[in-house]
Amino acid sequence: MTSPQPAKIVSLQLCVGHREPMKTVEAAKVIAGFGVEGDRHAVSEGIRKARQVLLMDEETLQSFGLVHGQVRENVTTSGISLPTLTVGQRLALGDDVVLELTGPCAPCARMDEIRDGLREEIDGRRGMLAFVVQGGTVNVGDEIHALERVAPPTA
Repeated sequence: MTSPQPAKIVSLQLCVGHREPMKTVEAAKVIAGFGVEGDRHAVSEGIRKARQVLLMDEETLQSFGLVHGQVRENVTTSGISLPTLTVGQRLALGDDVVLELTGPCAPCARMDEIRDGLREEIDGRRGMLAFVVQGGTVNVGDEIHALERVAPPTA
């Protein structure tokens, strides 16, 4: 009997400029409370800090006939069903990085630039946004492990 393959990072991308092509890298420095170094969406304050990293699973990309980085994700995963995870779930990427999921990424009009109608088709499946809890370096091929889920703050 074979054991299932562990979840892993299959591709890493940086958004280096507005409407510029994503830059594929083999390794990336991820900074706690900020995001991916060199990515234009890395921020430490304001409403966008809950959107520091976008994760997208390869399986969903393939089901839509898309390739790594095409929906502008930073981390392309394999072997983990991102749509089934919930807000507050933490993920360990490699040996150092810990992300906390902040919610699904709503498809924007850019999706229809890839293919007419994709925005509606991919709604609810465009990956998960995350906040960087613990920084470090991630590499293509690093394993991904689900950690504890953090309960949302009470009012």
